[in-house]
Amino acid sequence: MKHMIRPLSLWMLLAATLLAWQSAIARELPDFTELVEEAAPGVVNISTTRVVQGRDPFQGFGGQEIPEIFRHFFGDRFPEPPGGGGQGRPEERQSLGSGFIISEDGYILTNAHVVQEADEILVRLNDRRELQAELIGADERTDVALLRVDADDLPALSLGDSDTLRVGEWVAAIGSPFGFDSSVTAGIISAINRTLPRDAYVPFIQTDVAINPGNSGGPLFNLDGEVVGINSQIFTRSGGFMGLSFAIPINVAMEVADQLRDDGRVSRGWLGVMIQPVSRDLAESFGMDSPSGALIADLDPQGPAARGGLQAGDIILEVDGDEVDRSSTLPRLIGRTNPGSEVELMLLRDGEQRRETVTVGDWPDAEGREVTRAEQSDRQARLGLAVGELDAEERERLGIEGGVRVRELDPSGAAAAAGIRPGDVLVSLDHQPVQSPEQLVEVVAALPSDRAVPVRLYRDGRSLFVALRLADG
Repeated sequence: MKHMIRPLSLWMLLAATLLAWQSAIARELPDFTELVEEAAPGVVNISTTRVVQGRDPFQGFGGQEIPEIFRHFFGDRFPEPPGGGGQGRPEERQSLGSGFIISEDGYILTNAHVVQEADEILVRLNDRRELQAELIGADERTDVALLRVDADDLPALSLGDSDTLRVGEWVAAIGSPFGFDSSVTAGIISAINRTLPRDAYVPFIQTDVAINPGNSGGPLFNLDGEVVGINSQIFTRSGGFMGLSFAIPINVAMEVADQLRDDGRVSRGWLGVMIQPVSRDLAESFGMDSPSGALIADLDPQGPAARGGLQAGDIILEVDGDEVDRSSTLPRLIGRTNPGSEVELMLLRDGEQRRETVTVGDWPDAEGREVTRAEQSDRQARLGLAVGELDAEERERLGIEGGVRVRELDPSGAAAAAGIRPGDVLVSLDHQPVQSPEQLVEVVAALPSDRAVPVRLYRDGRSLFVALRLADG
């Protein structure tokens, strides 16, 4: 039997080794129990009520009420009943979210979209007390709202420093997904400084922490139990968690909250420029070694940048010594600057770096301008497009002195390959202003082949640059 003992001993040794390895891994994993016990009392459930006065969208169709299942799937998108209809009964709409206490005297942070248009805000504490909350202020651009309840000695949470976060760091969330209070989920930071559409002022924290409807406005914790973010958005195709969650850094949120508490509104720095990313081709066309910075596609003629001497085609590389590594960085740096203060900008203009000092303005509520159509055209074979004249009225509406309208495109031409579209207004080519179709012919004839050159366009009332590369010929 001796020959049987050795294999058995080997398997026992392997099993013991595996158990020891699993135990070591378990010891390395974070334990969130203490964090939850200490932090959970500072997390609140927020419910809002909004009264909507209007027609009843579920009546009609021969006087019969729409079945409940169709209410669920189609909401309020039903047509008026035959023969018209009047105002329906007032309807209460409710929503749920989360929040957290930041001061013992009752200040609470949440998302602006959680309390948007609410007629009543009810905060339920961890000890089951329910308190009416006052909306101190909300900032839609950062999706931050500040509430206050009439209470003292509340369990305020400790706030961390979101600027020190690192990718791969463990984090946890506490909130009320689908109304289930004090639910805890955990994961890691997947990325930092994420830019999302229509959220240029927030460098989002991306995590794989499970976040679902109802978590919005709740805190994101580091392993020290400090709040480092406000859970705000998820990426989803199903309506539920798919592994991508986004939180507002607590440093950004507190800057907004302090202004809301002190002034009732948020002042945000403004340059009055329209910017776009610098692609590799654009970087080459501007003589840059690598793509970086924010390219000014257009300026408000009355804005701070224009008054400070900036021009369309300038590339902003630094703000007060802070690098603008990509275009999305610029709004954050300027937005966090106090209006009325000066900033020193490092620019690239005509292939040379220069410094300009600009006095930052306060963000206005201005809207963009409108675009009209042109009438005449002329074929430019080398570019693969046909252009037309702009009349004085069109130029005035666009706020430009020259330019030609793109009427037609050859799908296989250089202009189409650069992303130029019919209806675009071509303002300059390789830094040369274009005043007419005839002048465009002269500028194109002098363009180099197989090297990208910048083209400035107006599209949908906005200015942008594209990189154009001509083939030989």
